[in-house]
Amino acid sequence: MAKKENKTTHEDPQNQQDEIATKDNEERSTEEQEESSQTQEIEAEVDENSEPTCEEKLKEAEDKFLRVHADFENIKRRLEKEKSMAIDFANESFAKDLLSVLDSLDMALQIDEAEAFDKLKEGVELTRDNLLRAFEKHGVIEIDTQEGFDPNVHEAVMQVDSEDHEEKDIVQVLQKGYTCKSRVLRPTMVSICK
Repeated sequence: MAKKENKTTHEDPQNQQDEIATKDNEERSTEEQEESSQTQEIEAEVDENSEPTCEEKLKEAEDKFLRVHADFENIKRRLEKEKSMAIDFANESFAKDLLSVLDSLDMALQIDEAEAFDKLKEGVELTRDNLLRAFEKHGVIEIDTQEGFDPNVHEAVMQVDSEDHEEKDIVQVLQKGYTCKSRVLRPTMVSICK
């Protein structure tokens, strides 16, 4: 047995070197594996921290575009609804102001026959005044005929001879005209001197 131990001790230095070399190789491979895994982790971190790819940028841009487009469509729908409501109720205050005119006409119709003519005339004058006030409040103004004939706001429907007027002067107003905030609603129909 002693011989065997000697043999193993002789073989031991070689075996020990082999074992040491094997352990070194194993340690190196373990270290290399650890380094490799650390390198992979670092690369993964770099990939996560790196700039997005073109596809990611494209998806992000498409997403932004779709959101902005949806917002635009919502705003467009809301504005159209508000516009239609504004058009529907644009004349509301004007109509309220004309209610007093209607009330005056109703009162004029309730007059007794005995006092009819004077009261009717008074009622019509009040109604006309109320109506003119409502018109003025909303920018509806009677076209002036004192300045002379203006083809932009007057419509000459007849030419008459008159010794009291010069040529193209207004002789008679046949129908009053009105403007609404400087736009002609209806031109004044007039007869002018030849």
